[in-house]
Amino acid sequence: MDQPILYRKRLIPEECVLLKDDIILFQDEKLIITKWNTLHPKKDLHHGYSCYCLDKGIKISKFLDADDHLLCWYCDIITYSFDPVENAYVFTDLLADVILKPGEQIEVVDLDELADACELELITPKQLILSLRQLDELLKCIQSGEFSVYQSLLNQFDK
Repeated sequence: MDQPILYRKRLIPEECVLLKDDIILFQDEKLIITKWNTLHPKKDLHHGYSCYCLDKGIKISKFLDADDHLLCWYCDIITYSFDPVENAYVFTDLLADVILKPGEQIEVVDLDELADACELELITPKQLILSLRQLDELLKCIQSGEFSVYQSLLNQFDK
């Protein structure tokens, strides 16, 4: 079977982008691991690796600079749909994010965007609840030390 097509859908700003340059390094029924370069060049961020945890509703990304130095671990709360005819995944960003920078505390970001999306009816109440529950599970995973499993997994591909 051919590798699936991947799309990233954002609610704010509204867009659906084909991740045409992402390379799938591993895939099973629970995980998709990709290698990528930034879509929109940034000052420090150059490339990275992402682990889509299909069963957990999170995407964990390892952000690297041009010299392969770790900038941070960036975690998106997501949902997804799969079209078997097109062999395509659409990953929808549910806005709440968690950032882990080396030597710093956990930072939860974009909750204001989640509130805005709710007010503007860009997400359903069901999606809002899902986003908050998945965020809670992610924070528990980080605080319990279980997150290191995902870090180790992505580090295996970063060689």
